[in-house]
Amino acid sequence: MKEYRHPSIDDVSLENVMHALSDPCRLAIVRSLRQSDHAMACNEFDLDVAKATGSHHFEVLRNAGLIETRIEGTKGLSRIREEDLEKRFPGLLRLIDGE
Repeated sequence: MKEYRHPSIDDVSLENVMHALSDPCRLAIVRSLRQSDHAMACNEFDLDVAKATGSHHFEVLRNAGLIETRIEGTKGLSRIREEDLEKRFPGLLRLIDGE
């Protein structure tokens, strides 16, 4: 069973977060997660990229500290680390939402 690693929020840097958000596909993933009321599997996203490329985008978001992924059955379910990110970078998520 695959297990994902997530950085401690104290190790999350603004530079890595901004780099992760600089890609339109990753920004779309984050915005979709922000609008969802549940953790989402990667096949729930309408990404116009190869499966391997989609997996790479999720890995970049995880390594940057923006999302966390848990395994449930055969799926990896991702969600935004909202509380952690709001404490570390107040207002960032509202900017991502375009508010």
